[in-house]
Amino acid sequence: MTRTLNPSTTSYIGIALVILFIAAACAGCTSTLAGNTSPGTAAITTSAAPQESILVFSGAGLKPPMEEIGKAFTEKYGISVQYNYGGAGTLVSQMNLTHKGDVFISGSTVEFRNAKVQGLVDSYELVAYHVPVIVVHKGNPKNIASIADFAQPGLKVALGDTNATAIGKAGAKMFKRFNITAAVEKNVVTRTPTINELVTLMNAGQADAAIMTLDNANIEKMDIITIPISDNEVLITPIGVTTYTQNRDAAAKFVAYVASDEGKAFFAQHGFPIYPDPVYASVQP
Repeated sequence: MTRTLNPSTTSYIGIALVILFIAAACAGCTSTLAGNTSPGTAAITTSAAPQESILVFSGAGLKPPMEEIGKAFTEKYGISVQYNYGGAGTLVSQMNLTHKGDVFISGSTVEFRNAKVQGLVDSYELVAYHVPVIVVHKGNPKNIASIADFAQPGLKVALGDTNATAIGKAGAKMFKRFNITAAVEKNVVTRTPTINELVTLMNAGQADAAIMTLDNANIEKMDIITIPISDNEVLITPIGVTTYTQNRDAAAKFVAYVASDEGKAFFAQHGFPIYPDPVYASVQP
């Protein structure tokens, strides 16, 4: 015997099938809006606009303040900052070969002028002073008192590379002024590509003396001997936009920020005398 379904029952079954079909279809639906998922919500895909970014070629010895400046600048202007650190001379070579980077900041105006001669940069703002000092082991066991003592026979001396670093060039000028270049060269145990390696060497006790900048000297492990301004080669840190940048507005904004009182304050916090300073009024860029 065949059983005939009640029309109302057939209607209920049809409705139930429709509901099941809709539920199955929605089971795979997700929402990426704000990173949340919500069952039964149609898929919504959103993509944030790419953040504007600049690349800064920076002397390695400037890393501590530059890292903080990058974060503060991004927070203030919404422009991300990427860095390429190295010896300033090396950075100029890289810039010349690759034409990458939007901003150049070096430990001294010497490297910046070299970059300008090669058409890589133009104008600059002056930010802070890099002040060379003599660093020795705690207690100064070799009794070093001045630049002239770097000619002391048997002294182990660590210096920055003269082609790659501003501090290397500064030391070479001071030794030449004292007419001790040849004697110092006999004592050199290493020349480093950045000032950061000098800090590491002195921290490890691998040299008796070195010339580095005041902001990089580790007073917990080293004694500092100041060099009179008349004997010294005080450096001034410049910053400028590269001539080939594709993001000139953002690069110029970054340069202006670094050279502002707000930007210079980061340098002061890391031991740099900021420009201008009456103490170094005789120092020319």
